Amino acid sequence: MTTIAIVYHSGYGHTRRQAQAVAAGVTKAGATVQVLSINHETGDLAAADWDLLQQADGIIFGSPTYMGSVSWQFKKFADASSKPWFGRAWKDKFAAGFTNSASMNGDKFLTISYLMTLAMQHGMAWVGLDILPANTKAATRNDLNHIGGFSGALMQTPADASVDEMVQGDLDTATVLGERFATFVATHKPV
Repeated sequence: MTTIAIVYHSGYGHTRRQAQAVAAGVTKAGATVQVLSINHETGDLAAADWDLLQQADGIIFGSPTYMGSVSWQFKKFADASSKPWFGRAWKDKFAAGFTNSASMNGDKFLTISYLMTLAMQHGMAWVGLDILPANTKAATRNDLNHIGGFSGALMQTPADASVDEMVQGDLDTATVLGERFATFVATHKPV
């Protein structure tokens, strides 16, 4: 069975809900999912979670976009990944990513680029979203990929919106990312 790990940080709960939507897609594709949360206060990942990342067939990274990049908590995790990097522990695994910010743009692409770079430094292969953008006059905010990202699942949640007010189209896009990623990994992993 294919095992996917989702490792993320969430500051206010929005990225956590996005991670849950990604996990729902992984499960829908028939894979096993491990959802690993980076501690908000310390930026640490539990010791056992590092083992789960090692054992996973693929890893999906998630962070809110703060000031044009990942949160400091996610950055601390990324810096701590130098130990598996040195041992090439994640080499040839598949990777994907997601992010959320309050602004429609919010420089989310810089966050996704950071996640891609982290994956490439580990020798991982990046899997994009592959959903055409909802960019016609008839498109609504609840359509899949309304933000128009191809490199990962992008989400926009207004700064004053609660977790319950998140845009369903963005959550659905995150679910599609999880499903696509798990399916891709299952059909491309070595036997």
